[in-house]
Amino acid sequence: MSRHSQTNTYKSTAHPTEIFSLAPTPTTLISASGSSHLLIHSTTTSPTFPLVQTLSNAHRLGCHHVTTARGLGSPGNTFVSVGFGGETKVWRRDPQESESDKWSLYWTLPTPANKKEKGDVWAVALSADEGYLAATTSDGRIHVWDLEAQQKVQTYETGASAGGGGGGGGGPESNGGVGSGSFAMAVDLSRDGKFTASGHENGGVYVFNNDAGRMVYSLSGLAKPIRAVAFSPGCKRLAAAGNAGIIAIYDMQHGEHVANLSATGARPAWITSIDWNDTGEYLLSGSLDGKVRVWDVARGVCVATHSETESALWCVRWLPKSEKALAPGMGKGEMFVAAGANRSLTFYREATGS
Repeated sequence: MSRHSQTNTYKSTAHPTEIFSLAPTPTTLISASGSSHLLIHSTTTSPTFPLVQTLSNAHRLGCHHVTTARGLGSPGNTFVSVGFGGETKVWRRDPQESESDKWSLYWTLPTPANKKEKGDVWAVALSADEGYLAATTSDGRIHVWDLEAQQKVQTYETGASAGGGGGGGGGPESNGGVGSGSFAMAVDLSRDGKFTASGHENGGVYVFNNDAGRMVYSLSGLAKPIRAVAFSPGCKRLAAAGNAGIIAIYDMQHGEHVANLSATGARPAWITSIDWNDTGEYLLSGSLDGKVRVWDVARGVCVATHSETESALWCVRWLPKSEKALAPGMGKGEMFVAAGANRSLTFYREATGS
């Protein structure tokens, strides 16, 4: 029997409105919704994953993205949130206060005064060392910020001035220079810091070399909007998914489209979120039909499907492996969590057994 064929679940109604984004740290889970508050839940102290802090009025109009550093050894002291009002906020906790896990506002990114730099921030990704932030914009650009220096250090273009072809043969938008790209709906930073990837409304997937400061791949394969991109932990693969209902896998050595992961059915649902587990063996996906799927990447098959809700899922995330069982009878296996339109957090834990 597949190691991911059995799970224990725990469901908690967390927010008064739809939950749009989740971000784990080694000890907590941050959840964001259409309400103004950000919620911090403990993932290491109890099987009920209790609320340990509320960041009240963090975003007056609600929050659509939160992000943390991913990977084994990530500090877990910083997260970033983006509100529907256009504000991007950096939050930190004092690592010396690990028992309380209390977070506070560190910095709010400045709003550009130059009209050419307008374009609301949408998706964000944090580097593994928590030193850099990648942020996409509605006009197709990706800004990279140095969080310690509190300044922008790089801007990647995906419009006509960037050159290259777009996803599905559409190419980058050709209506001018700065800020002429297609809506950048997703972003990720590779854990080794070498690459930035973005996914766009026109189906384009672009990969940039951070050392060279330029685009290295314009990837084809998905002609519909891209809602999620994610580098594998080893940084050798990039997964991209969205309205096509397919997860495309690309090789980062040559920029080749090497595989597709797709569920059976005539009309697959939009995929809204994907996430690799820490070994890179499995991909997690959440979709508009409320299904959570676990994919064995090497075999190219779905090994588990969970349908706890028929409401849209907006985010799915693996949680760091627990070092101890949270309760008698519970193992130390991998956990993941899903959230969306039903306003609940649903936690899944791998069950023991063959």
